[in-house]
Amino acid sequence: MGQVASSLCGLDGRPVIKNDVTLAVKTEPTEPISGQAPGTSGLRKKTKVFMEGNYLANYVQSVFNTLLEENVPVQNGTLVVSGDGRFWNPEAIEIIIKIAFANGVGRIWCGTDGMLSTPATSAVIRGRGYGFEPFGGFICSASHNPGGINDDFGIKYNCENGGPAPEKLTNKMLEWTGKIKEYKTIEGLPKLDLSKPAIYKLADKVVEVFDCVEDHLKMLKQCFDFPSIKRLITRPDFTIVYDCMSGVQGPYAKRIIEQELGAAPGSCTNAVPKPDFGGPDSAWHGHADPNLTYAVELVATMGLNKEGQKISSPKPIPSFGAAADGDADRNMILSSQFFVSPSDSLAMIVDNADLIPQFRAGLKGCARSMPTSGAVDLVAKAKEIECFEVPTGWKFFGNLMDSGTQYFPDKKVYTPFICGEESFGTGADHVREKDGMWAVLAWLQILARKTEKAGKLVSVEDVANEHWKTYGRNYYARYDYEGVDKPKAEQMMKAMSDKSGQLVGQTFGNMKIKINDVFEYNDPVDGSVSKNQGVRFIFEDGSRIIFRLSGTGVAGATVRLYLEKYTPPEGNLSLHQFDVVQPLADVALQLSSLKSYTGREKPTVIT
Repeated sequence: MGQVASSLCGLDGRPVIKNDVTLAVKTEPTEPISGQAPGTSGLRKKTKVFMEGNYLANYVQSVFNTLLEENVPVQNGTLVVSGDGRFWNPEAIEIIIKIAFANGVGRIWCGTDGMLSTPATSAVIRGRGYGFEPFGGFICSASHNPGGINDDFGIKYNCENGGPAPEKLTNKMLEWTGKIKEYKTIEGLPKLDLSKPAIYKLADKVVEVFDCVEDHLKMLKQCFDFPSIKRLITRPDFTIVYDCMSGVQGPYAKRIIEQELGAAPGSCTNAVPKPDFGGPDSAWHGHADPNLTYAVELVATMGLNKEGQKISSPKPIPSFGAAADGDADRNMILSSQFFVSPSDSLAMIVDNADLIPQFRAGLKGCARSMPTSGAVDLVAKAKEIECFEVPTGWKFFGNLMDSGTQYFPDKKVYTPFICGEESFGTGADHVREKDGMWAVLAWLQILARKTEKAGKLVSVEDVANEHWKTYGRNYYARYDYEGVDKPKAEQMMKAMSDKSGQLVGQTFGNMKIKINDVFEYNDPVDGSVSKNQGVRFIFEDGSRIIFRLSGTGVAGATVRLYLEKYTPPEGNLSLHQFDVVQPLADVALQLSSLKSYTGREKPTVIT
């Protein structure tokens, strides 16, 4: 967006730019477009699909129709609109702003360059200004999916609590996409420069552009002891690398890790956001997903290969490594030649929560997605705190975190609260999204406090070994079978679902099945029921095999297979997780007949 005439300067130093324009509401006829069902994290399709005709306009108007029907205070309200900077982000923001104003919104908040990380968007909704000013926000993101004109785009709506819209809302949004006949837009909106903070006054409407980092940083400073972390980071024997994978995390990482916490310049790599997240020529081929398969540059820097095995390195290996995905809600944690799984990372943060100032009053609750390993369950049991198992999708954690607040005042309070998913997402109740930067700072805080106490540098590997000696180890891996034929994948899932309960007592691979079912979640806060959330095979020795169809892809289907084998503290805790779970993978192929249905036997990705 370009520039318009400017005038005054606001109290916060941002220029106030006035333009005496006439904004006219225009109603455009349209027709329903099939395939606009949002998945676990919003609507995702190929970028060119979003760019076609009224595709985005139809969906955005359907969201507003739902909000107005639900009596959300849209009229003269404040709305956050930003994204992860992927291709077509500026054009999408302009379309959303026009539709928002046409539907009665009075003020739009945008991060600089139209960018906000997903957790930062939640922080802005919850904490900017007087707090809880916006009625919600749009995030233009497809998270870890590749960006670019030939790749993926996405959009999701977050509510006034800063969290993803619950199913009752997304279901109504989908209903509206199937019956929409018109959408509203604005004519006369001038081009706006989103590259720097400013306040645009446009007739009776306002667009406020603010530093995309400031609100998230302010909130994180309330969670952590920054001086303590800075003492760790500036130790001569500590080195850090944070790979932003050319996603939106770049400005946040450079400001927080290098400027605020004193890491050496260049510690944050690939820290310039790119519309294609680096594209095909990058080491990760534009797939900004922080795992062993895609974060190959960081993994090699930390002295590992894509299987997480040690390799020689021509350069000194950093003490600590981390990576972020495209919209910065995911994280990966490593130390020198050591990878900690997201399931273990969650359990270890919960176990050491007392070292994090955010939980100085004590942790009251924790939760994991159903496919995530049961490592955190063991910690919760030992510490006698509530632990919940929810379906995949961060929105399911939201009710638990809002329990006892104005949303559910008659329910038990579970906060302070920590939660996470095996898909490299970890967070807490400071926002209502998973938060990649929070997870990195949580680990740095734990290491800082343990280092201070020990009088010597403590690593992620040291913490992990100490943890396993106490609780045992949940060896864990996820196999992804990407791009399979969707009808065939659905047939496979149905065949397994139809056998629910029928395999109890039968033996597979020297293991006897204790439970085989289809996971169903009964929300203890709002009473909602979520069915068909994955097929589970749980064995008497505690091993688990779980199948799900992913809700984050845009083409074909992704079958996710989760494998877990528990070893007690007195067992062998130093084996490689992929070796330990391989026998379970063989059983899983037998139970599912996956090869017969999909033609696949080997996964595309193993994490």
